Amino acid sequence: MSRQMLTGNGAAAWGARLARVDYVPAFPITPQTEIIETLATWLERGALSGKLVTLESEHSMITAAGAAAATGVRVFTATSSQGLLYGMEMIYTVAGWRAPFVMVNVSRGLASPITLEPDHNDILAARDAGFLQIHCATCQEVLDTMLLAFRLAEHQEVRLPVIVNQDGFYLSFTREPVSIPDSEEAYRFVGPFDPENVCFRGSQPASQAMVVLGGTPYSYFRYESHLAALRALDVYGGIATEFAERFGRHYPAVEAYRLEDAELAFVMLGSFATKAKAAVNRLRAAGFRVGLLRPRLFRPFPKRAVQEALAGKKAVGVLDQNLSMGSGGVLHTETAAALYGGSDAPAVLASFVGGLGGRDISAEEFFEIAKILRAAGESGETPPPRYLFTARELLEVRKMQAIAHVEMNPGDPKP
Repeated sequence: MSRQMLTGNGAAAWGARLARVDYVPAFPITPQTEIIETLATWLERGALSGKLVTLESEHSMITAAGAAAATGVRVFTATSSQGLLYGMEMIYTVAGWRAPFVMVNVSRGLASPITLEPDHNDILAARDAGFLQIHCATCQEVLDTMLLAFRLAEHQEVRLPVIVNQDGFYLSFTREPVSIPDSEEAYRFVGPFDPENVCFRGSQPASQAMVVLGGTPYSYFRYESHLAALRALDVYGGIATEFAERFGRHYPAVEAYRLEDAELAFVMLGSFATKAKAAVNRLRAAGFRVGLLRPRLFRPFPKRAVQEALAGKKAVGVLDQNLSMGSGGVLHTETAAALYGGSDAPAVLASFVGGLGGRDISAEEFFEIAKILRAAGESGETPPPRYLFTARELLEVRKMQAIAHVEMNPGDPKP
């Protein structure tokens, strides 16, 4: 085992290398491109066997990934933001093929307006496609989750593609110390891809296809995929336990931080949850009994683990880095669906939306959310959904920008 300073993109590339991927269909898009560049360099130097092919679009890239996986080849690819959306038709299609491969999505906000900064609207747009989703918070977790994801995708009880999600820039271009497992030990954990009855040989031509189906067989196919996704919860738990025994790092379906004696709880996805951990520590010092719940698995959603972790809490605040227009935060909706009807569910489940387009969620905002939750827990009344960047705040930002412009350009007319 070695230890290196790696970006999240570098960690993703190392995960693919350690899994010994055979085929990498690729198309560049910021901020994912570094993953493909790193793999291309290793392939050219002979450090990694396999083949990388650049396609003309994400639509073609995902088509190629699914087709290769359907022939028994271990496949890896990566995309981001608009690229994920451009390939969305094939995201649904290859999941329906039950083609097991791994794709990294480096989350970035969606147009319009255009942004290069991260939020989760891109990855959550794919939640119903049939791909499993695992969300990462650190660069170490990105590398390790790659190994878990290949085991999960290729497991005989699952056979579904997996998206490993990391936040653009906050993880993709941030360097952290990352432990890189020994190559042979990592490959023993992942193991070779066993395609079972799937094969493709030029000397033995065969067709793998499906025709247009009526409602009854179509429903059966979709239900079988749904059952496979549900089975992935137990399969993932076993794989994560085995990984912990081998490498000493455990990644359960949900991460609970200082929740045991908590009265209040934050619920978050992704790298911004590390900000929430720091806020929890400061809030504890200030007398707030607060903790954090971070789902790693989003599809399948770990309903029972969420119920158990949040049971008995006075108030829970879900912080979404996405916005489903006309509804609200997607994670809040998922959490509410998991908790409704459960025993000892929190009386208050509040919704907060922030971090869109990479905007920071400050320590002061976590303190304000905690105060809102504490008051709601005492009154038993759920506060209305809150958007963490309001019109008033926008006006304040513009006012400060105008003042700064005048100070830096005293001869110019006021903007």
